[in-house]
Amino acid sequence: MRIAILDDFQGVSRGFGDFSGLDVTVFTEPLTDVAAQLADFDGVIAMRERTRFPAEVLQSLPRLRLLVSTGRRNAAIDLAAAATLGITVCHTGYRPAAAAEHTWALILAALRHVPEEDANIRAGRWQSTVGTELDGAVLGLVGLGNLGRRVARVGAAFGMETIAWSTNLDATRAAEAGVTAVPKEELFERADVMTIHYVLSARSRGIVGAADIARMKPGALLVNTSRAGVLDTPAAADAARRGDIRLALDVFDTEPLPAGDPLRDLPNSVLTGHIGYVTEQQYRTFYADAAEDVRAYLAGAPVRVMKP
Repeated sequence: MRIAILDDFQGVSRGFGDFSGLDVTVFTEPLTDVAAQLADFDGVIAMRERTRFPAEVLQSLPRLRLLVSTGRRNAAIDLAAAATLGITVCHTGYRPAAAAEHTWALILAALRHVPEEDANIRAGRWQSTVGTELDGAVLGLVGLGNLGRRVARVGAAFGMETIAWSTNLDATRAAEAGVTAVPKEELFERADVMTIHYVLSARSRGIVGAADIARMKPGALLVNTSRAGVLDTPAAADAARRGDIRLALDVFDTEPLPAGDPLRDLPNSVLTGHIGYVTEQQYRTFYADAAEDVRAYLAGAPVRVMKP
């Protein structure tokens, strides 16, 4: 069985998972033609939702019998089509701490101007910025699931007041997490730091739009480590370019971010290349589980099977 490991940009998959004895090919660059490049493979290990597998792509891969996705869910895979085509889809474990920690890395980098001050030191300059404290500020959360609650706990440690909104947020459950549930309009009007922690779906696409961004305080920080699709990124970028808000992004509509993308020159922003989940511990979970998924499938007893 020929196995393709996709989007291993750092070339580290073999070091984190035991793929010995398996016929594995590692792709360290994004695929440019999925049907052509994967035509000779029986199994694919996909990195998160980076490569899309809608019905038409799955139908173009007649040899494909096993598709493993890192993480516990993958909106880029048509599970119903896979089932119809006899393709087994499996998932791996996932460590939520990584993305929550990176959210705070972006918040602190943006509010204390870490990228600029690092560049200053290297260029022989000294103190060109004035930072913003978190103590006493309002933290706003779009979504209060596992990740949102982790971010809220850190906010409390910094002395922040935390408010949250989601379409079905229960006030009692929010209070149990030390968070106050508020209407969406109030969330965007009051937050000094706004972070997004929402699962991307047809209903949540664009759930943070231009009207929401327009309600934000002057100079407030908007952070997205979730999925690009939940945020109207062009509207957020326009607001940052005008100096209305500050912006910190780890996810983008097109990934990797194209060379000529205007976001690369965006002021009032901190940008990272979808590294919120990229940690040694996370990769060990992803690739060790992926190798186990392949071996279990070959043994006729698939594990962690994803159902439509």
